This record gives sequence, C-alpha cells and structure tokens, in this order.
Amino acid sequence: MKISYRSGVAIVIMWAAGSLNSSVQAQTKKQPLQLRANNVKQIVAAMTLEEKSKLVVGMGFKMPGVPPPVKGKKPEAIDIGGFKLPPSDPDAYNIPEKVPGAAGRTHAIPRLGIPSITVSDGPAGLRIEPIRNGDKSKTYYATAFPVATLLASSWDTQLVNKVGVAFGNEVREYGVDILLAPGMNIHRNPLGGRNFEYYSEDPLVAGSMTAAIVNGIQSNGVGTSIKHYAANNQETNRNSINTIVSERAMREIYLKGFGIAVKKSQPWTVMSSYNKLNGTFTSERRDLLTTVLKNEWGLKGFVMTDWFGGKDAVAQMKAGNDLIMPGSPDKSEAIVAAVKNGSLAITQLNANVERILNVIIKSPSFTKYKYSDAPDLAAHAKVAREAAAQGMVLLKNDDHALPFYPAKRIAVFGNTSYDIIAGGTGSGDVNKAYTISLMQGLTNAGFKVQEKLSGSYAAYLADMKLKQPKPKNFFDHPAPIPEMDVNGIVADEAAGADEALITIGRNAGEGADRKLDGDYYLNDAEKGLIRGVADAFHAKGKKVVVVLNIGGVIDVASWRDEVDGILLAWQPGLEAGNAIADVLSGMVNPSGKLATTFPMDYKDVPSAGNFPGTPAAKPETVTYEEGIYVGYRYYDAASIKPAYEFGYGLSYTKFKFSDLKLSAPNFMHSITATVTVKNTGDIAGKEVVQLYLGAPKKDLDKPEQELKAFAKTRLLAAGESQTLSFTIKAADLASFYTSREAWIADAGKYEVRIGSSSRQIEEKASFKLAKDITVEKVVKALVPEVAINELKLK
Repeated sequence: MKISYRSGVAIVIMWAAGSLNSSVQAQTKKQPLQLRANNVKQIVAAMTLEEKSKLVVGMGFKMPGVPPPVKGKKPEAIDIGGFKLPPSDPDAYNIPEKVPGAAGRTHAIPRLGIPSITVSDGPAGLRIEPIRNGDKSKTYYATAFPVATLLASSWDTQLVNKVGVAFGNEVREYGVDILLAPGMNIHRNPLGGRNFEYYSEDPLVAGSMTAAIVNGIQSNGVGTSIKHYAANNQETNRNSINTIVSERAMREIYLKGFGIAVKKSQPWTVMSSYNKLNGTFTSERRDLLTTVLKNEWGLKGFVMTDWFGGKDAVAQMKAGNDLIMPGSPDKSEAIVAAVKNGSLAITQLNANVERILNVIIKSPSFTKYKYSDAPDLAAHAKVAREAAAQGMVLLKNDDHALPFYPAKRIAVFGNTSYDIIAGGTGSGDVNKAYTISLMQGLTNAGFKVQEKLSGSYAAYLADMKLKQPKPKNFFDHPAPIPEMDVNGIVADEAAGADEALITIGRNAGEGADRKLDGDYYLNDAEKGLIRGVADAFHAKGKKVVVVLNIGGVIDVASWRDEVDGILLAWQPGLEAGNAIADVLSGMVNPSGKLATTFPMDYKDVPSAGNFPGTPAAKPETVTYEEGIYVGYRYYDAASIKPAYEFGYGLSYTKFKFSDLKLSAPNFMHSITATVTVKNTGDIAGKEVVQLYLGAPKKDLDKPEQELKAFAKTRLLAAGESQTLSFTIKAADLASFYTSREAWIADAGKYEVRIGSSSRQIEEKASFKLAKDITVEKVVKALVPEVAINELKLK
C-alpha cells in the first residue's frame, strides 16, 4: 500500500508539473519574445537574417535639399556638389521622424521590441531643425557651445565635463539617443578645414578633453560617437584619400588620444573615418576596428561608419564596423547575399548585431524616456559663456593694453565685430536662437562705443548680405564679405575714441580645407585695416587691440608688431560677444593656453610640404613624412621658434612656480611630482601647470620633450599659492618600438620639466630608470604597404 500510495503521489506530481509547463508555454505564446537588458543573445538568435541585415544598416536620412525617392521607382544615386551619394532608403521618408533634422536612425524591429534609435550631429551643439512644419510658436533651438579648440585651450577638464553635462541634457530632452561627437582628430596642419571641431595637436590633450566631455554627456543616459577614427586630418578628397602613416606615428600620435578616451569614458560608439589608411578604408580595416579598438582598448560599444563612408558593406561587417550609416537598402541586400553564399560568417554578423543591441538597451528610446523638448537653454547659455571666457588666450598685452575700462570710449572696427562667428560650418554648425555679437557684448558690459562707426558697419553689412548668393547645397558657403573701407573716417574715429578694437574673423567647415591666401594669411583689406587704424590711433598715443574670432591657426607674425594687444577668442558659441567682453573688461582674467602651435610662417609647419597630398590638383595619397614630429614635438626638436608656442598664454596677473619635488630619485612603479604655484600679481587668476618629460634616446629617435600631465589651478587670489601633484607611470615613459611591436620605457635619465608653456619651463628635476621596461606588447597592425621616409631629428 505504501508503495502504491507513493506511486500515486508521483503520478499526481508529474501531472501537476505537466500542467504547469503547459501553462508556461501558453503564456509564452501570449507574450512574444521582447528585447530586455538580460536577453540580448537570445534576441540575436531569434532574429531572421533579413532583420539582422536591417539592424546593421541605418534607415537613411533626409538630406537637406534632396527630394524624396519616387514611389514605385527604384531609388537612384544622388549628386551633391560633385559627390555621388548612394540611393536613400525610402523608410527615411515614409516613417515619421522622431527628431526632425537629426542625422539618421536605425531600423526598428517591433516584433522583438527593438526600437529605432536616433543619432544627431554635432560637435559644438545639437544639430536639429529649430522650426517644425513652419510652426514658429514652438521652437527647438539648441545651445551653440564653444568649439572644441577653444574648450581645449581652457586646459580644464572639469570645465569641459560641465559643458558635457549641459550638452547631454539637450541631447536627452530633445529625444536624441546618440550624439555624433566629439571630434578628436589631431591638428596635423593648420589648414585642416575641421580643425575647429578638434581639440589639439597633442594626443594627451585631445584624449583628456574628449573623455571629459563624453563623461559629461553620457551622464545624462545618452550616448556619444567619438570621431573620426582614424588619421582623418584633412577634408580635401576626404572620401578617398589614402593616408600613408607609420605604425609608430599611428600609435604615438593618431591613435593615442582615441585610446585615452575609450579607456577613460567608454563612449557608446566610435565613428570610423572616410579615408583609407595604408591602402584600406578605415571602416574595412579589422586590425584598426577590432584588434586595436575592441581587443586592445576594450571598447564595449559599437563602431559606425561616417555618413556614406567606405565602399564594401561586407568588408565593413568583417572588419567589425558594426553599423553602416546613414544606410541604404543595397547594403542590407549585399549582407544577406554574403551570408547565404558563405563569404560573410553568420557569427561575425551576430557579433555586430549584439554590440548594437547592447547599446540600444541603454538608450532613451528603449527605456521610453519621456523627453520634454524643453531643455534649460538659459542655464546652458551661462555654461557656454563661462567656458568661452575660460578658453580664450591672451597672446599679446603690451603696456597693459588690456583690460579695457568702461569709462573709455571704444572705436570698434572689423566686419566680424558686428557679425561674430559663433562656430564652424557643415555638420559642426548649430541651429541656435541667437548669437551675441561683440558689439552687443561691449554694450551689455557698459562700454561706450562710437555710434556713428557702428551705424556705418550695420548699414554696410546689411547691404552686402543682400547681394550674397544663396548656398547651392549643404557644403556651399558664401564667400566672406570684404572688409569695409574705413580710410576716410579712421582719423575722425581716432580723434573721438580712446581706444580701438579690431576683430578679424575666419570660418571653415566640412567638405574643404582652408587656403593660404586670404585665409591663413590676412588679405590686403585686413592688412590695410590694421595698419590704417594702428597708424591713426598710435599717432594720438592711443592703443589698438585685435580680437581673433577664428576656428583655426592663422598668420600673426607679419602684423602683430603693429598692435598693442591680441586676444584669441576662437569661435566662442552663442554667447560670443558677452564672453569676449568678460575678458576685455577684466571681469574674467584670461587663463587659456594654446593647445595648438602658431608658427612664424606656414613654411615652418612640418607637414607643409605634403599637405593635402599628391598629385596636387586632386590628391589621391598623403604621406605623413613628419612621422611623430607633429606640432611642438617638431618645433622643439628642430629648434624652430614659433610665433606662439604650444601651451602659451598670458594673464592679467603673474605666477611663480617653485619647490618641484619628486617622490624618489629612481623609478620603480611610478613617481609623483609636486610643484607649488603662487599668484605673485595683484589680480585673482588661474594658471595652467604643464608637465613635460624628456626621455633618454637610445635606439630610437625621440622628441626633445612630450606633455605627460597638466592641471589648472583654482582661482588664486593675489599672493595665494596652490600645490599640485602629478603621478608619472611606466606608460608615460614609453615609446613605441615598431620592430618589437611593444611600448618600451628605455633605461636611463628622465627629466621632468614643469612650466607655463612648452618653451617657458620654470622648474626641472630628474630621475633614473635602471632597466628597460616593456610596458605593453601589442599585435602587429596597421602596417604601411610602402616604406616611408620619415623625418628623423636627433
């Protein structure tokens, strides 16, 4: 009986379990599989091949000025300014946009709960449509923050992080998931058309600034896409130029900043660049995207192409370029065909899909965040103004030409004083509600200005703007308005005003590099303006100050002796005039330092002989013959005096460096350097402390010194001091040995140099390394197809 009873219980239990399983199966049928944070691999397994091919190829986007595809007709390629764009995906036009003006979207897969995510430009502010459907009752303007070069000139990562927090709030509140920024390519040559979008000629500065702003933006629960990876240092023939660069120069200069940013901030995505690198499109190089970026550095997010970048969708998938943007149907079709014919492994496609899904599950679109379309633009404008003032660089200030005092009357010259340039063009532009001109900023600050002169400029500019042709397309921009001729009135202005202010403006952007004549060098009208104003005002013992409202380096050496002061304002964003006035008035003591060198002449630039490549008419190849000798690394090693060196910048007060101490005389695992900075002037101010390291030269050619650490002091009152500490690690001592595929710190004597610029070294100390240290071994990658005759400087 006992046995029978137990068997009965067993039968009952089995029946109950079967009923439970049937119930669960029934519930599963009622509740289809949906994407969750913990089931990404399961979702990948459940996707069809066609769905996977859709997810790894974007939906396309509405190109400004381009008509939608004709219904029932196969989409055709589009010619924009001589560049053939692939046919657009009809979905871009048929599926309503969540954020009009955004740069692109991914495909949704509703049956699996996979939403479409929205990506948007840009580097200095969110680029979306400010007015929708012609309705001006509600606007969607974004903050134009200072350009990247200005932010880097602050040398203040906390400030840049603060900008990122405000920036990211706008990304989130306007319904965007991923910002296509920041740009962080190296300032290889001053003529680079998008240099304003990038931070510096130095990878430590570029990487540190990028990490700071990425961490700030992503603290809002939205993503970034650091770009353009890699060696994308020009706009000329950017879609096809073959960049030839050595492994060492790639590792030490062009990849290093990206590595710093990935390790310190884990951007959600990285954008591969347009160019070829040593013969292969970057978006098709597995060693670049998978070996280095994902395996060595540990990128957790995914890689996307630049818009229409690369040629071969299947090669891009194999390389680990996970998402092709903005996308077109033929790319998805090619991927499906490749899997079916065996030329693309399904495991590789699955890996690409999985990386994208792992980012999607973090996105506001997935979490169904209820965005407001109403970020606090007033608060963000204050952040933009603060950052702009902190990043401006005082280049010259003879006989205390600055600050200006409100009681003085100022004659304001130069078109750009009245029509200030907030930021660059192309995808780096921002649709902002306003821009404060310098004239407005001076008035807001309480300065007295010459009204008749201001009126003449206002009338002149209004008339000239009416005569300017309308842009033909996204990449077309009207030529700058010629400077107004002031020869007939300058004498009267010198008699009536106490001081003169001249603004020189420059703009550039996507699609073209800058020119030497009339861009890098001042044109004849600008030279005449400076000379005429300087002569008239100096004849009466009155000072002349120039404000440089520029996005990239220009010639200063040929005219700087004619003026008393020069303030480098860069492109300061929508609060431009107010921020410039803050510095001119002394309300903010300038503390910016150059993150890029101003040479005495363009011919001194190490890449001048090979930029933008050969053949000259339409370059196909550019060879980085200068190798690692970019910017100050070259000028220092070649003993060439620049106009203003890397790290340079004046203040309205003075600082003294003292008491440099090292924690040990011999390097073991690390060494700490401490130094004290004192404000010895009578005005509160901030100082940037720069630590350079001179390394022993054994078997490898090396720069004279390299920046290894930096920090900005707090606001120091007159007479106040601050002690700063810097930790030097083995990686900071290492150079890349191509023959050994390793980062190696050579044994010998190292010199620590601390100063206020690369040429103004205030304190020195040294330590010794007893034995070589192999800091890191890497996999051989990025090998040039041809030998490069690189510059060697002992």
